[in-house]
Amino acid sequence: MNTGKTLFAQLMDYLPWSTFTRIVARYDGDHRIRTLSCAEQYRVMAFAQLTYRESLRDIEVCLSAQTAKLYHAGFREPVRRATLADANEARDWRIYAEFAHRLIAQARRLYASDSLGLDLASTVYALDSTTIDLCLSVFPWAHFRSTKAAVKMHTLLDLRGNIPSFIHVSDGKLHDVHALDMLLPEPGAIYVMDRGYVDFSRLHVLHQAGAFFVTRAKSNLDAHRVYSASTDRIGGVIADQTIALDGYYTSQDYPALLRRIRFKDPETGKTLVFLTNHVALPALTICALYKSRWQVELFFKWIKQHLRIKQFYGTSRTP
Repeated sequence: MNTGKTLFAQLMDYLPWSTFTRIVARYDGDHRIRTLSCAEQYRVMAFAQLTYRESLRDIEVCLSAQTAKLYHAGFREPVRRATLADANEARDWRIYAEFAHRLIAQARRLYASDSLGLDLASTVYALDSTTIDLCLSVFPWAHFRSTKAAVKMHTLLDLRGNIPSFIHVSDGKLHDVHALDMLLPEPGAIYVMDRGYVDFSRLHVLHQAGAFFVTRAKSNLDAHRVYSASTDRIGGVIADQTIALDGYYTSQDYPALLRRIRFKDPETGKTLVFLTNHVALPALTICALYKSRWQVELFFKWIKQHLRIKQFYGTSRTP
């Protein structure tokens, strides 16, 4: 007896398949493909993630146990392990990357009116990366250390809704600061990042694009004070200064003035020094913005707990 659509089929109905079809056509994804189209491959991998499948064989066995429901779930014929392995290795990854960005844009619109907890109209992004450890003998292309392999996921998180707007997966040796070269700065947006991203030539590119940044100052910062604003020390702000860089190279990389805020956390007693090019926001708001960066760490924690990224379904490197 037909009891209606499966839950998986209902979830897949929410996806914009007409958009996916156009993307596949753009990259000739289904050219000379007789079995397991790109759409079916996407459904298989989505099914594997949602049901926590362990391997390609596990996916095949689980789907073959439901042969009567495969057609209604979007599969024209049973899924074979070898066919799926060939598809994962040979299909153009840009199809799925572009479709993911379309879904992200759709999700961000749903959370556009969410509150940040701050009186801000600007878009606020948190930029960070996380390292995913891998086995060197299984993934020799994921260079990290002499006895260890890893990949690094660079993420730009929109703090309204905690939706990633940019994700780039690299080998584990790529330094975090290179992620700034991959971003298209959004005028008026605020980028919050830790001091691993302090590269004044790259930060000046953000500044020239009309974007703002909030980061931590390194202990060896060579600069002098130009002006000091009055502060309310009750809130924890020790100093709010306008500074100019003194280093020979840094002063050329970032010739404009910067704002330096020294803040003592009332709870921990720890003193933090922030750098920003935003001069209009109150000092405490700048401190609160940096604190909100913790949301990207929670996002990484969720990814590692809920998605199968510790054990991949294949071992080859995507072109």
